[in-house]
Amino acid sequence: MKLTLAEAEQIVDAAMKGGQSIGKAFSIAVVDAGGFPLLVKRSDGARPLTPSIALAKAYTAAVMERPTRMLHDWANSNPGFFAQLSTMGTHPIVATEGGVTIKRDGEILGGLGISGGTAAEDQQVCDEVLGALGYQLEFPAWAGAKQAGEANRG
Repeated sequence: MKLTLAEAEQIVDAAMKGGQSIGKAFSIAVVDAGGFPLLVKRSDGARPLTPSIALAKAYTAAVMERPTRMLHDWANSNPGFFAQLSTMGTHPIVATEGGVTIKRDGEILGGLGISGGTAAEDQQVCDEVLGALGYQLEFPAWAGAKQAGEANRG
């Protein structure tokens, strides 16, 4: 199963509307499961660096197969390794909110990244859009997570 350009357009359109509804100028990126860009869109008024940030969030969510916020504890507990990891791919690996893995029927299809609001606003719109479009938002905790049973909602 692959994420189509039509699906990526649907996700981006919904995220743009989500940004408008909260008064934010967003940049939104959707990548396939390999982290390759399908669509990057910057709304009027979005800051110049936001497309690159959105793409890094989407890339991370796809290639790490977890929402970006799930990487926060790992990045803090092993910053040296995490810094090296971030240089290995075509885009930085980021541990922040606003990047969610696109998953359907248990299969990783890609990643969605949003930048332009606060971290919480970026995350909220990611979750709302993917949830409304029927994508899965549950991801198992990383092996060795600090808290047992720490499943995170992306």
